[in-house]
Amino acid sequence: MPAKGYILITFICSLAMKSVFLSCLLSHLYLLVYSQYTITGQVTDDFGMPLMGANIYIESTYQGAVSDMNGDYSIRNILPGTYMLSVSYIGYEQESQVILLNSDLRVDFTLSKKYILADEVIVTSTRARDKLPVAYTNVTNDEIRERNLGQDIPYVLGMTPSIVTSSDAGAGIGYTNFRIRGTDLNRINITVNGIPLNDAESHGVWWVDLPDFAGSVDNVQIQRGVGTSVNGAAGFGATMNFQTFTLKNSPYAELSSSFGSFRTLKNSISVGSGLINGKFTFDLRLSDIQSDGYIDRAFSDLRSYHFQGAWYTRKSILKVNLFSGKEKTYQAWYGVPSPLLESNRTFNPAGMIINTAGDTSYYDNETDNYTQDHYQILFSYEINKVLLFNSALHYTYGRGYYEEYRQDQALSDYQINDVIYGIDTVTASDLIRQKWLNNDFYGIIWSLRYKEGRVDAFLGGGLNRYDGKHFGRVIWARHAGGSEINHEWYRGTGVKTDAHIYIKLNWQIARDLGIFGDIQYRYIHYMITGIDDDLRNIGQEHDYGFLNPKFGIHYEFSNNHSFFVSFAMANREPNRANFVDADPAHPVPEHETLMDYEVGYKMGLNKLLFEANIYYMDYANQLVLTGEINDVGAPIMTNIPDSYRAGIEIIAGIKPFDRFQWDLNLTLSRNKIIGFTEYVDNWDYWNDPGNEPYQVTNYLGETNLAFSPSVIMGSRFSYEIINNLKISLQSKYVGKQYIDNTSSDNRVLDRYFVNDAVIGYHFNTKPVKEIVLSMMVNNLFNTRYETNAWIYRYYTGGEEYYMDGFFPQAGIHLLGGIMLKF
Repeated sequence: MPAKGYILITFICSLAMKSVFLSCLLSHLYLLVYSQYTITGQVTDDFGMPLMGANIYIESTYQGAVSDMNGDYSIRNILPGTYMLSVSYIGYEQESQVILLNSDLRVDFTLSKKYILADEVIVTSTRARDKLPVAYTNVTNDEIRERNLGQDIPYVLGMTPSIVTSSDAGAGIGYTNFRIRGTDLNRINITVNGIPLNDAESHGVWWVDLPDFAGSVDNVQIQRGVGTSVNGAAGFGATMNFQTFTLKNSPYAELSSSFGSFRTLKNSISVGSGLINGKFTFDLRLSDIQSDGYIDRAFSDLRSYHFQGAWYTRKSILKVNLFSGKEKTYQAWYGVPSPLLESNRTFNPAGMIINTAGDTSYYDNETDNYTQDHYQILFSYEINKVLLFNSALHYTYGRGYYEEYRQDQALSDYQINDVIYGIDTVTASDLIRQKWLNNDFYGIIWSLRYKEGRVDAFLGGGLNRYDGKHFGRVIWARHAGGSEINHEWYRGTGVKTDAHIYIKLNWQIARDLGIFGDIQYRYIHYMITGIDDDLRNIGQEHDYGFLNPKFGIHYEFSNNHSFFVSFAMANREPNRANFVDADPAHPVPEHETLMDYEVGYKMGLNKLLFEANIYYMDYANQLVLTGEINDVGAPIMTNIPDSYRAGIEIIAGIKPFDRFQWDLNLTLSRNKIIGFTEYVDNWDYWNDPGNEPYQVTNYLGETNLAFSPSVIMGSRFSYEIINNLKISLQSKYVGKQYIDNTSSDNRVLDRYFVNDAVIGYHFNTKPVKEIVLSMMVNNLFNTRYETNAWIYRYYTGGEEYYMDGFFPQAGIHLLGGIMLKF
């Protein structure tokens, strides 16, 4: 580890040891105050064979255990009382027993094999499980539904640890994004049913392309750090695994409507067949979302559907997933200039037209338009008791454009000849342009799982291909000359082949000690052809071969306390923008490398949960904005040799009495660049070339990584007032964020503390099976805050100036909903 790491790790470890000491002190005080008992037992199958790795847990508490190779388990330090004791094991029916605990107790379980294969097997190769050395959070269907009133996935998951969300339109609908530990979406691996969702060229994910996707999600696992990611281009700084529709045995229908501030309206219908003849099911969801947004004209018009057909047998699952989203949003990605934040927080410059008299109007179709179709065929087959085969074929078809009105554009920039009117020559014109992206992404992924006794191993891989077409059209010009209708002024392609293979092993050496190992080899071939929108030839070709190892140890020194340590290495190739925008006179952008060191501790008691995760993410050649520009003056991302993120994540939960629960997460971190040099444009050079440098450079030494707050806190108080009526207060604190990498206090997003209130009530009636009423009051105390920004700085006349854009979020606003279940 570099020398700089030792001081930092020592500092963080001291915090961690204090946290662990505190948790142990709390647990001992807790045990001294109350009497406590032990539950032991064995988990076997119908033939009396022990089941290793079964999860035994006490519902409504934080206590549980995992059975050992003999099927034995033990849960200690349990308070007296009446509990529901449950056990689950993949491929077997879940069993539960009500127990009265007033002394030590033995409870054995005999699990019956499911008569059909369980959906969980589909995501086994991408998911972390108990006793794996990974920092992760599981989000259940109930938690997703509580907040799913129309906002995008980032806002549905916004209370999970180390996450910071942002919305261009200011209300969580439209273009939204998130960061985890300061890592942006270009470096977060997103999979749906194990299939990559990240765009292979840009590495990004745009949730606006999948409206109401939360309505299809059964559960999601968020892994912080490199984690267990194996599929996808962005498996670098965090991982998110979504699993969609899982088996519902009975037919169902759900009608839901949400409505709220900014003329937000969401309507959705979901229906399912249940299990037909013990083998076949189908599920269907249709959704429509409309919202004006908080920012001026930032409307969203969103539609989506999801269809799934599945065939189940005792040993196999065949699923066909078809889901699609269509979005039309008014552009809000320019932000609000900082001088207007106090006087006009909703100002949107997109589409602005200023006529010769100085009057201002706005083009009404300054919009983004995109449709994305996903086709998945998933197949799982249990070869025998120890071997499971998973595979998936996938195809994604995306197409769309964004449209812009542009004034006084040079015709030559659009490959349009000058227009001659008599003796006058017109060289510039107002025009409307569209920038198009059509892409095809398809491939296959597979895995073979071997599980017997103490060994759980995977062999897997995938082969994916991306074919993207980038082109621009001028659909109208005030002076069009001899150009054709829908005149095309540029066209380029990007073709990418991505192949990988991996082996991973989880070996339970002893009852309390397990090791994890994973090694992946990934090969990428990427070819770019054609010209870009500035008419530069961007043809190039790149090949990469990455070896990504992972290793970890998990130790459980009682069923109440466990510990892990892990190391993972990840490599990430530059994305299309990094290559296309690069200055041809400079070296080609290099791939980034991450060394991720993690240490974790967990304590689970009857009414108390405590976790502490330490991380040290050491980057080589991370690509960041330094202010450097290319040969035509466009900003580029530059490799910096040395940077890191380090911190501690604390996760706690307490259930002091029935009906009340408090969940808390806190992240404290340092996020640094070692030896940073900034570059600022000098406009005086362009006015008088040769007399001044075209960029002013300043060596700043150690600086903070942009958009990486040193403090992130989430809190959720939940209280069930009466049966089926639940209210929760959800709070989020995000510390100061620098909006560039210079650490200047003149360029920051101020810290903010935002609170949301969520109320839910459900009751049974006839002929409706259940009615669910929801209300969410966002930004309860009307806090003024911004979550994202950009800045451009320059010198002219020897003075420094800037242009910027901030993204304000809405003040207090409401969302209410009703769902009818049949």
